Amino acid sequence: MSSFIGSYTYAVDAKGRINIPARMKKNISPNANEMFIITRGYEECLFLYPHDEWIKVEESIRNLISADPQHRFIARTLLEWATESTLDKQSRIVIPKELLQFAHITTDVKIIGVLDRIEVWNPKLFDTYKQKQQQSYEDVAAQVFKK
Repeated sequence: MSSFIGSYTYAVDAKGRINIPARMKKNISPNANEMFIITRGYEECLFLYPHDEWIKVEESIRNLISADPQHRFIARTLLEWATESTLDKQSRIVIPKELLQFAHITTDVKIIGVLDRIEVWNPKLFDTYKQKQQQSYEDVAAQVFKK
């Protein structure tokens, strides 16, 4: 099982490659074989799932009800954007041009560990996302973690 935490800022090179931070790389499960599935995330970010974690996402998609229009929509959207990429010897991963454009990523990226996945953001969009939150961190935590 892969597990990621923390936040890092890196540059995107001319070939659309980003470095996976060393602290995150050490938490990639050996079962992932250094392969990632990259897909569209929410709020204009990208989701990078190690292969072992992507298998769990696939299982969730398989359990959706194909007769339900919302289930079809989420499955189609998530899978339409999905692509495989393997870490190179310098711990870089290639992000396809279409996904970079979707997330408005040009020169820099904000890389955030979110347990089973890595999120990749345009740093300015991530700052805007945080500023637009209607409630404080404390208020949201009180609602989300209440017993």
